[in-house]
Amino acid sequence: MSTMNIMNSGLKALACGVGALAITTVMSWSLVESTSAAPTSAVAHTEQVAKLTIQQRHVWFGQSQPAVLVD
Repeated sequence: MSTMNIMNSGLKALACGVGALAITTVMSWSLVESTSAAPTSAVAHTEQVAKLTIQQRHVWFGQSQPAVLVD
């Protein structure tokens, strides 16, 4: 009876190990694919530029000049 328990435990451990290895392999491959550079010949390079936008302040809301502290 104990031989069956040992075999059962061994098969469970083997199945868990194979499952963990498969999950790790798939996730690693996904990471490599999503972070790899695109082939230079097939895809045109697009230039990424940061754009800074400044909103105009509405003078009629609140104070038009900053507050000044006076002693």
